[in-house]
Amino acid sequence: MKNTKLLKTNAAVSIILIIGFLLTSIFSYKANYKASLDNIEQVSALTSEGIYYQMRALFAKPVDVSLTMAHDSLLTEHLSEEASRTGSSYEKRTREYLRAYQEKYHYDSVFLVSAASRHYYNFNGLDRTLYKSDPEDQWYYDVLESKREYTLKVDNDQVKGADNKITVFINCKIKDISGNVIGVVGVGMRVDSLKKILQKYEKESDMEAYFIDDEGMIQISTAYTGYEKKDWFKECGDEVNRKEILSWKKENSDLNIWTGQSTDGSGKSFISTRYIPELSWHLIIEQKTGRLIDDMKQEIYRSVLMIVLIILAVLFIITSVIKNFNKQLTHLMNEKQTLFKNVTEQLYENIYELNISKNCPAGKSTERYFESLGAGDIPYDQGLRVIAEKQIKEEFREGYVNTFTPENVLREYGKGNYHLQYDFMISEDGSQYYWMRIDAYTFLSSEDRCIHMFTYRKNIDEDKRRALQMTKMAETDEMTGFHTRKATERCIEKLLTQNKDAKYSFFIFDIDNFKQANDQYGHVFGDMAIKEFTTVIRRHFRENDILGRIGGDEFAAFIPVEDMGSVEAKAENIAADLDRTFTDGVSSWKMSVSIGISIAPRDGMDFVSLYKNADAALYETKQRGKNGYTIYRE
Repeated sequence: MKNTKLLKTNAAVSIILIIGFLLTSIFSYKANYKASLDNIEQVSALTSEGIYYQMRALFAKPVDVSLTMAHDSLLTEHLSEEASRTGSSYEKRTREYLRAYQEKYHYDSVFLVSAASRHYYNFNGLDRTLYKSDPEDQWYYDVLESKREYTLKVDNDQVKGADNKITVFINCKIKDISGNVIGVVGVGMRVDSLKKILQKYEKESDMEAYFIDDEGMIQISTAYTGYEKKDWFKECGDEVNRKEILSWKKENSDLNIWTGQSTDGSGKSFISTRYIPELSWHLIIEQKTGRLIDDMKQEIYRSVLMIVLIILAVLFIITSVIKNFNKQLTHLMNEKQTLFKNVTEQLYENIYELNISKNCPAGKSTERYFESLGAGDIPYDQGLRVIAEKQIKEEFREGYVNTFTPENVLREYGKGNYHLQYDFMISEDGSQYYWMRIDAYTFLSSEDRCIHMFTYRKNIDEDKRRALQMTKMAETDEMTGFHTRKATERCIEKLLTQNKDAKYSFFIFDIDNFKQANDQYGHVFGDMAIKEFTTVIRRHFRENDILGRIGGDEFAAFIPVEDMGSVEAKAENIAADLDRTFTDGVSSWKMSVSIGISIAPRDGMDFVSLYKNADAALYETKQRGKNGYTIYRE
C-alpha cells in the first residue's frame, strides 16, 4: 500500500514536473526562437550595409577614374586625330597614356576603344579590332546603345596575357563637343578580389551574399560570376519574390523578406536586399534558419531525455536540471547576441539607446553621454538641441535635429521606415570638425511596449572627404581650373531653379583665331595661351561666380547683374584686357576675344536656351570682325 502510494506520489510529481518542464521548454523555445530571428534580421541588415558601403567605396574610385579619362579633353583630341595620325607613333602615345593610369592606380585593365577604327588599345598597346559579328565584342556595341554615361560589365578579359580572367569592367563613353560618341574608355578589376570580400563576410556572419543585375542574373558571388549567366531566382528557387526584389531601388534603404523555406528546404530563410545605383546591381544577403532550428531542437531533445532519466533516478535534482537547461538556452542566446555585438562594434564607434515614446535616454551609457554634455536632466528632444549646439557644425544642426526628433522618428516608424540616417560634421573641441554618420534603427520593445531607437555613430571623415575630392576633380578642368561643361550646366541650372526672380548674365568667350596659334606655334604654345586667357578672365569675376570651360577654346561665365550698364562695362573691360600680345618668351601672337551675352530670365531660364542665344550673339560678334562683344536681342 505504502509502495503503491509512493509510486502514485512519485508518478504524480514526475508527471507534474514533466508537464511543467515541457511547457517551460515550449515557451522558452518560442521566445528564444523569436529573439534569434530578430538577431538574424539585425545582423543581416548590418552585414548588408557593411558590404554596401565597402562596395560603393571600392567602385567609387575606378568609376571616377574612368569618368576622368572620358572627360579628358586631351584624350578627346587625341582620338579625333586617329585617322590622320595612324601608325606606331599614334599607338605609342595611346599606350603611354593608358599605362600612366595603370601604373598610378594599379588596375588589372585600362583600355580604350576608338569608335572610328574599332581598335581596342590597352596599356600594352593595340590589342585587337572589334567586330559586330563577333559575340565576344557585343559588350562594346551594348555600351554604344546604352543611355547611361557609364556601365559595368562582368566579362572575361580577352587581352593578350590576361588568360581570359573574369573581370569587372567600367565602360565610359567619350563624346566630342557635338555630343557624338567617339570612343569608349575604362578600367577593369579582377572578380577574384571582390569574391574575397564576400567570403570574409560569409565566414564571419554565416550567410550568403550575391550581387545581381536588373534581370536577376548573378554578377558576383563566391560561387558564380556574371560571365556564367546564372539566374539567382532560378538557382535559389525563389521566383515568388523576383518582381518585388528587382523593383526595390530605394537608395540607402533595405528590403527585408522572410521566405516560406530556405533554398535548400531546411527551414525559413531571411533575405535582405539593397540597390546600389552606381553599379545598377542589387545586393542580396540570405541567412538560413535551418541549422539554428536543428540546434535548438537537438538541445531540447537532449534536455528532455536528461530530465526523464534524472526523474527516474532522483526527483530532488529536477530543479537543478531545469536550471541547467535554461542556462544552456541562455548560452545560445548570448552567442547570437555576442555575434551581433561584434559585427556592430566593427562598423561603429558609439552605440546609444533611446526611449522615443517616453522622450528620454534608455540605459546607463546613454544617460552618461547626455550628462557629459550638460543634457542629463532634460527631455531627450531638448538634449538633442543641446548636443547640436555644442558639437555639430552650424549648417548641419537643423537637419540633425529634424531627423532624430521624437516627432519625426515616430512619423517615419508609422510609415514603416525603421532606419534613419544622417551625415554631418562634428567637433569635440569646437574647432576641428570631421564627418560623422549616424544610423538609427527603431523597434517596438517587448519589455515596456515603447518605441525604442538604437543610434550607431561612425566616423566617415576619410571616405567622405575622398568622395568629395573625387567629385570636385571630376567636375574641374585640369588645365584651367574652370568647371567642366557638365558641371557648368548643373551649377547654372541649380542657381536658376533656386532664384527664379533674380537677373543673371551668361557670357560666352571664344579665343579669336586660336587655330592659327596652334598651327603656327604648336599645341604647347596654344595651351599656354589658354592658361593666360583664362587667368585674365578670372581676374574680372568674383570667387563664387560660375566659370566653365565648355569647349576647346570656348569658355563661359554666369553672374548675377543689377542692370545692363554693368553687363556692358564688364564686357568692354574684359575685351580690352584680352586685346593683347601673348608671348612665351620666344614666339608672339596677337590675342583677342569674341564675346556673346544672353540675359536671364529675359533670354531663357535654362542652360540650353541661354547658351543658344549667347552663341547667336557670339556669331554676330565674329561677323562684325571679332575682338568685341554682342548682347543678344531677339
